[in-house]
Amino acid sequence: MTDPTPSTVSLADRVRHVAAAAAVVGVHFFKRVPVFVLGEEALLFAGDEEKRVVVHGGGILASAGDGERIVTGGDDGRLVQTLADGAPKQLAADENRRWIDQVALGPHGAVAWSIGKTAHVRARNAELRALDVPSTVAGLCFAPKGFRLAIAHYNGVTFWFPNAAAPPEKFEWKGSHLSVAVSPDGRFLVTTMQEPMLHGWRIADGKHMRMSGYSARVRSLSWSMEGEFLATSGSEQLILWPFDGKEGPMGRQPKLLAPSEARVSVVACHPKQAAVAVGYADGVVLLVRIDDGALISVRAADGQPVTALGWDAGGQVLAFGCESGAAGVLVL
Repeated sequence: MTDPTPSTVSLADRVRHVAAAAAVVGVHFFKRVPVFVLGEEALLFAGDEEKRVVVHGGGILASAGDGERIVTGGDDGRLVQTLADGAPKQLAADENRRWIDQVALGPHGAVAWSIGKTAHVRARNAELRALDVPSTVAGLCFAPKGFRLAIAHYNGVTFWFPNAAAPPEKFEWKGSHLSVAVSPDGRFLVTTMQEPMLHGWRIADGKHMRMSGYSARVRSLSWSMEGEFLATSGSEQLILWPFDGKEGPMGRQPKLLAPSEARVSVVACHPKQAAVAVGYADGVVLLVRIDDGALISVRAADGQPVTALGWDAGGQVLAFGCESGAAGVLVL
């Protein structure tokens, strides 16, 4: 991507640089303190004093955070919870050390994780529930309302009420579904696929939505404030699908912003405003205003793909991390 044009505001000189010393695969927050999830073994707390906390005996394959806890799954077959004090606690372990590579957090202290074809769910002070699905679990996501878990796998999504005796609902579409998201209003399911496209369903009637036009597989999704748009990676521009109407994106075109020669690698919508943090494969980080496409530069190109972005709950702090181990924190 070329350097920002004169009309693009730059905040790059306000970024506090962090040397993570390992690939950054996730970013979460405890209040305004960013925590970088590293590809191997550890979390890096990047407050006034940096602190590295070892939580796994190998690679960290998945993480989720809700402001009160960070839960990680690893190739050591362990599910670990870390609180703001940095103390890790093992929540579960597989006796055969099979990978725990999908993690999700839900209401009432609930946590979900997967081992092979089995999805596990445990709410706070409740018994463990498990469900086998037709193939390896590829994605997990709690619905915003009620205690319900979406499970992506080959040929579709299983939508499960863990506390109900009724069989789970099936949303089918042939192909390899690799992650799943539920819209903030609970009306739509969306999956990323092995092909460069998204697939979706309207939950009420199962009506299909096919969202294509990408140059590569979509690896990052983020809902905008109030769920009006779904921001996505996978193209040489930010693609925003409209979800503000009864039909969602059906029969409508996405909004295309922030074009580049490099592909968008990760996206994170601002929690309070109509803006998106966008990371590119060439190392650029931009803030993009949804209404008019205005750009603010946060990081210049250096050839190192941006792999993680995250906001604190108030939208005042942005943290980013790269494949190279470079990372940064911007206080707005």
